[in-house]
Amino acid sequence: MNRPNPPIFDRRSVPDEVQELVWHAPDGWAIRQLDWLQPDKNARGSILFMTGRADFYEKYLETFNDFHAAGWNITSPDWRGQGGSGRCGPHRHVGHIESFSIWVDDLTAFYRQWRRDYPGPHIVIGHSMGGHLVARALAEQRIHSDAAILSAPMLALAGGGMPEWTAHLVAKIMCLFGRGNRRAWKVSEKPLEPEVLRQGLLTHDATRYSDEFFWFKERPFVRLGPGSWRWVEQAYASARKLRNKKNLKAVDTPVLVLATSADELVDHATIERAVHLMPNAEMKLFGPESAHEIYREANPVRNAALQASFEFLDRVAPQKPLHEH
Repeated sequence: MNRPNPPIFDRRSVPDEVQELVWHAPDGWAIRQLDWLQPDKNARGSILFMTGRADFYEKYLETFNDFHAAGWNITSPDWRGQGGSGRCGPHRHVGHIESFSIWVDDLTAFYRQWRRDYPGPHIVIGHSMGGHLVARALAEQRIHSDAAILSAPMLALAGGGMPEWTAHLVAKIMCLFGRGNRRAWKVSEKPLEPEVLRQGLLTHDATRYSDEFFWFKERPFVRLGPGSWRWVEQAYASARKLRNKKNLKAVDTPVLVLATSADELVDHATIERAVHLMPNAEMKLFGPESAHEIYREANPVRNAALQASFEFLDRVAPQKPLHEH
């Protein structure tokens, strides 16, 4: 279904109608949360948007606006340890977590409360690391959404010329030598690789890329740098767990995967295999015209991704009559 283009959106301002909240995980950890709800309570449904590694919800305000303009409620929490949800390690700008299972537990608890409090259909969108964690929660039967969209999901890290077992072993050794909470790479987004120009890995749109740095200045607390060695070790361990074929085949949720064959951060072949294993999964595939952040790409790619998302949701998660809300 074609939709009129919304007015030009100011990506560097939080709209007045957005609520910025705090949700507490079962162990008391304070999680920063964005809510952008429909004013008349007659929502098309509700979307839970889970961002990627080192992300924060301000980066996706433009995308939230597109879904909100189409009638959806939008909720987006920052993952524990990044954005406005504190830090899990001693170094303020190092993305650290002891286990990806902590994040799966957080998502499970948050989802349960969110599904109860917001009208359906209930859609979960996950980008990159967020897509990995959403996929794990689905595969482990921890959440049961009406549909899911995975944008460039980090089902496995891109190889970079090193076998996965070797890279995982390197990370394990670094952790054994007491460097688990130290940064695993410099400013690039490619672990175990020489420094690469970061923008080229993420988006061809220089102005959207620069939005991130605007927010670093405007809200310094959201800034996060490289992942820790423990994060790297856990990324490999969790990816191995996620590749369980039996679990992926049991995901009966309709899933749309947005992917690019030119992705240099996540392994595209692993995404292809997962799409074939999940019985109700489909893929919108881009090529060299798209880097990793598909929803933050230049307009031709971004608009195509949004159109695919809207058409998918109209097909698999039609709006419920008012009396069912």
